[in-house]
Amino acid sequence: MEQELKAVVLAAGKGTRLQTEGVTLPKVMRQAAGKPLLHYVLTALNFIPQENVILVVGYRKEDVLAAYPAYPSAEQTEQKGTGHAVASASPLLEGFDGDVLVCCGDMPLMKRESYEALVRQHRESGSACTLLSGISEEELPYGRVIRDGAGKFLRIVEDKDATPEEKAVRELNTGVYVFKCAPLLAALGKLKCDNAQGEYYLTDVPALLLKEGERVDACPACSVEEMLGVNTPAQLQQVEDMLLAADR
Repeated sequence: MEQELKAVVLAAGKGTRLQTEGVTLPKVMRQAAGKPLLHYVLTALNFIPQENVILVVGYRKEDVLAAYPAYPSAEQTEQKGTGHAVASASPLLEGFDGDVLVCCGDMPLMKRESYEALVRQHRESGSACTLLSGISEEELPYGRVIRDGAGKFLRIVEDKDATPEEKAVRELNTGVYVFKCAPLLAALGKLKCDNAQGEYYLTDVPALLLKEGERVDACPACSVEEMLGVNTPAQLQQVEDMLLAADR
């Protein structure tokens, strides 16, 4: 990766549904196969120097920072969506003219090879934004990647907003992106929170970039297993079983 690359890892979440067992750790510090979820994500990102990997922390930030003191960090003081989380890291990205990989700290099955494939396609295509997608025949509650008849990226439609035709689309958004830094920062400043949750969504950024005449693409390099996140005790157990099986 000759051009400079930074990563922003979203690690501010509380993981409310995981706390039904009485554990109050931040979501990314919950353990699977003996290690925090965040450990696996940072290991897969080890092709990026630590000083270029920014952790966006929030809930019980001291637990995350104590475990990973070598990484720069930004604080998301309120939980106002993924767009707000990335915007919290903006001061650490100002003046940077490389690419920014945005990923989630609760996706421990993501492989280094998938991150690298995403960055490679992004740079080869010259896109302002490339999102990592995956093809799944399962009915999963992920946003759908909508393309035109020629295969060109049009937009992301959230599962809850999708029409029956859009729900039938098999290409899913994983929530992992690479952006050229300057267009990303400009688009973050234009995000609106006029939705039912009152949150700033990172999924709105690709559409904003398209409106500005920028190129946006999707890279379908992610497997169904890799896109699994951890939101419930059952999902934590599922991920742990898969990590243990991969170790055998």
